[in-house]
Amino acid sequence: MEDDQVNVSHGKEKQASVELPLHWSEWQLLDSILPTGGFAHSFGLEAAIQARLISSPDDLRTYVIHILENTGSLLLPFVCTATMSPDLETWHKLDRMLDATLTNEVSRKASTAQGSALLRVAASVFTEVPLLKKMREISLNFGDVAFHHAPLFGIICGLLGLHRGTSQRAYMFITLRDIISAATRLNLVGPLGAAVLQHQIAFVAEAMLKKWKDCAVEEACQTSPLLDTVQGCHAYLFSRLFCS
Repeated sequence: MEDDQVNVSHGKEKQASVELPLHWSEWQLLDSILPTGGFAHSFGLEAAIQARLISSPDDLRTYVIHILENTGSLLLPFVCTATMSPDLETWHKLDRMLDATLTNEVSRKASTAQGSALLRVAASVFTEVPLLKKMREISLNFGDVAFHHAPLFGIICGLLGLHRGTSQRAYMFITLRDIISAATRLNLVGPLGAAVLQHQIAFVAEAMLKKWKDCAVEEACQTSPLLDTVQGCHAYLFSRLFCS
């Protein structure tokens, strides 16, 4: 009886040791210290402030929720498909589709800048997945790859072994994290208020995840086109803190 308990215990320890690297990689991928350039972008929030679309905490909350809705409807299908098929052919196909789907130059540049940085960092950090470095080198030689962020995030999640549900929830999380961080630096909310707001909106984000997760890329769509228009105006701002 004691031998059986010992064997079971050793089995649990072995399983935990196998799962441990995956959890650490997952947490590091979501860590704000990972230098992917996400904090250089405000998702159009800075332009919305100057256009006087946001002037109160309620306006900010509404704006963040609409951004999450757009992220769920437009980008989660690319994250999901890439996670399920993390190979070079799928990535390049999704990259071309998203490049044709994005409707303004500001959001397109923001996506490609963050995606390019994400792959460069991932190839350097997650050396246990040599395919990441190989995919980057091949794509750089092609010269016609845009390196959009959402498909690449899904590809990296898939190669690291994350489930598609986890990768889609993670993408919603980093979107929420980055836009609230931008709101803090734009003095719309203080650090404590930002933490409270993030926690409150997390429940809304989870509902949106359930609404839009596991959709095919053919179903990707914009749900708040006004926000896309506002973000496109960012390049015309006289003074600005963020790249988008």
